[in-house]
Order: sequence, then structure tokens, then C-alpha cells
Amino acid sequence: MVIARKIAYNVLVSSISKMLSTALALVSIGFITRYLGKDGFGEYATVLAFLSLFSAISDLGLYQFSTREISRAGANVDEIMGNAFSLRVISSLFIFLCSFVLISFLPYSQEVKYGVVVIAASFVFSSGYQILNGVFQKNLAMDKVAISEFLGKIAQLGIVILAVKLRLSFSWIIASLLFNMIISFVLVYFWSKKYVKLGFRFDFSYWKRFLQESYPIGIMAIVVFIYFKMDTILLSFLKSSAEVGVYNVAYKVLENISFFPAMITGLIFPIISQYIFVDKEKFFDIANKTFKVFVLLCMPLIVGTLFLSKDLILLIGGAGFEESALVLRILVFALAAIFFSNFFNAILVAGNLQKKLMLVLSIAAFFNVMANLIFIPIFSYVAAAVISVATEIFVVVAAGYLVFSRLSYLPKAEKVASILFSGVIMASFLFAFRGNNFYFLGFGSVCVYVLAIWILRAVESSEITSIISKKGVSAYEQPISES
Repeated sequence: MVIARKIAYNVLVSSISKMLSTALALVSIGFITRYLGKDGFGEYATVLAFLSLFSAISDLGLYQFSTREISRAGANVDEIMGNAFSLRVISSLFIFLCSFVLISFLPYSQEVKYGVVVIAASFVFSSGYQILNGVFQKNLAMDKVAISEFLGKIAQLGIVILAVKLRLSFSWIIASLLFNMIISFVLVYFWSKKYVKLGFRFDFSYWKRFLQESYPIGIMAIVVFIYFKMDTILLSFLKSSAEVGVYNVAYKVLENISFFPAMITGLIFPIISQYIFVDKEKFFDIANKTFKVFVLLCMPLIVGTLFLSKDLILLIGGAGFEESALVLRILVFALAAIFFSNFFNAILVAGNLQKKLMLVLSIAAFFNVMANLIFIPIFSYVAAAVISVATEIFVVVAAGYLVFSRLSYLPKAEKVASILFSGVIMASFLFAFRGNNFYFLGFGSVCVYVLAIWILRAVESSEITSIISKKGVSAYEQPISES
């Protein structure tokens, strides 16, 4: 199977699984917000922020670095993944043990402190399957990862519903995530056996060389956490749990959609890593097509959210979270920027420019924390949302400049004007029919956008047939490892 068609299959299956997982996650949030209320959901969001903290601290750059290394020609996949997996398990167990010390210093209730420990336990399993994702990326089999995550989400939703119906404690809501992670890890571990002979490897000289090269990516993970999730923790310190809840109902929408750019860049990352130095023409072509896909996706996201945020928040959070609509309208611009920051960041890592990227992200993190400390006490969650947008836009501009100046790549997407005009047509539809049923407006506006794209020929038929035709794009053929 040619690469383009295999990517298309993975995108299709992964997208369906991820969208269903996102739907399940949003349904879970709906149950949790209605059951816990503003204060309870604020505590829930605070606990989940520590999952991101633990992930960042123990990342060590192992996931992206191991994915890049196993994508190189002649790579010893078993050795690389065995050592990376061993390092990740040890670091996650260390974090779990440290969580018992951490909770003694936290100014939270006993339920929240217990939740942090449960989250630390769930992290041990989530870190295990995250490091294995590189194997599936290399073999263009991310559909299996998406399916395992979907099944984990089903289990999580089932436990949440059970907890709500039986009026169980806050701890059961948190524990649902632990069951999710265990199921996801077991499935991914089982499926990984097709591609790699995974075992614990303790080659300490290899570990040293591995960490010397991967640590900039690991530091980047910590920095990204600081500017992406630190606002929730700062809100929990500086404001009430209710305000944390209002902010995070909107933020959960952003989090559950931001999987899409990460998924697409994850699929193309091994291919970009392969071609970025050896075949510039193929690299430019793949990068430009990815950039155009992101433009196509961001336009309806922004337009739809600006018009439908109130109904969307009511659907997800229920009554009592009306203030979250304004936050969502602001955060949608951060979401759009995340698409392109993922894109440029992946290119920089593939181009061995992770140290330059680390500097960009460090500046972004410093600005984000300082700005939040200054403005959250005054403007609360509105300040956190605006600062998130400013931070993400800075990362896009700075990373894009590095890609252009160091790798001589400037994104080019054909028919951008047609895509933008299609967005205007979609906005006109939503404005003309405002006040109508939410589902009618949502489905109708998407149909209008897709129709406008087709009429204006924003996407050429050749771009579609190159993927779905029997011939495919033979220019990108390469052997797919079945080791």
C-alpha cells in the first residue's frame, strides 16, 4: 500500500475513533459538571492539571526522540524502544512515589489530595502507552492507538455514569480515569507486539547518550505544560474553585479538539523526519499539504465557535456555566494557533532544531506565567484565556520564523482566498439563521462550508484522487516495517 493511501486510512480510522472519543469525553464532562457543580468541577479540573504536570516532568523527550530515531534508515527498533520504554516506566514510577510527598504541601482539600495520588497512578499507565505510540507512528498504524483510547473512554464514561447514578464520591469520578488508562495501555501493549519485541533494557551507556540528545525535548515538555496548563493551577491558587470550573468547561472543549492537529502531525512526523534532509521536494510537498489541511479545518472551527459558543457550553456544562461561553470565544483563537504551532514544532524537531524551539517555548512560558500572575487576580479566567491566545500566537510566529530562517521552508497553500471566502459564507449562514436550533445551525453551517469549498474549488479533485485512487502517490512509497 502506498504511503499516501495508508496515511489516508489512518487519518480516517483515527479521526472517527478520536471524534467518538471526544464525544464520549464531552458527555463525561456533561455528567461531571451537572453532578459536581462549579466548585466540584473546578476541583476536578485542578486534579487533572496535575496529570499534565506529571507527564511533563517525566517526559524526558523520550517519545518524540524515540519516534524520530526508529524512523531513521537501519534503526534497531527493538533496542531503541526497549531502552526508551524502560526509562519511561522508571521515571513514571518515580513521579508516582513523589506524589505522596507533593500532596502534603498542596493547599487543597483531602479529596483533591487523594485525587492527585490517583492521577499519579493513572499516569504510570498512560506514560507506558504514550511511549509506544512511536512504534505505531513509524508503521502508520495509529488507528490501533485511537481505537484503544476509544475503548478506554467507554470504560471511563461507564464508571462516571455509575458514580453519578449511585451518588458516589468525588474519588470515583477521578478513579474513572485510572481505569481508562489501564485499558488503553493493555490494548496498545498487546498490539505493539506485531511491530517490536518489547522488553526491559538497561543499557546505561545507551541511556546516557539517549538523554543527552533527548533532554531538550524533555525540557520543552515542561515548558509547554507551563504555558498550556499552568493557568489552571494558578487559577486554583489565586481564585475560587468555581472560577476554575468556569474556565475549564471552555478549556475542555479546546483540549478535546486539539487532538486533531497532534494526530495529523504525529502521522506525518516520521515521513518528514525521513525526507527533511534527503529530499527537500518531497518534504515541501508533504508539509504544504498538511498546512492546507490545517487552514481548511481552522476556518469552520473559528466561525462555528464564535456563533454557537453559548449553545455549546449549555450542551456540555449545563446551566450555571454561562460565563464559559465568552471564555470559549476567546480560546478558539488559541485552538487555531495550536494547529500551526504543532505543525512548525514538528518540523523543527525533525530538523534537529529542538534547542532553538526550546528557547521559543521558554520565552512563551515565562511570559505566560508572569502575565497570569499579574492579571488573573484582576480579570480572573478572562485574563487566563486572553493570555493563552497571546502565548500560542507568539509560539506560531517564532517557530514559523525559525523554520523559514533555518530550514528555508515557507508554507504555501493553494486557494487560501477561496477557503477564507468559504468561511465568510458559513458565517453569513449562521448570522442569517441565528436563533434557530443548535443542531440545525451546526450541521447546516458545516454543509454550507463544504459546499462552498467544492464550488470555489478550494480543494482540487486531484488532491482527493491522489489518495483514494488505486495508483495512489507512488512518489512517497517506502517500505513499511512489520518487525
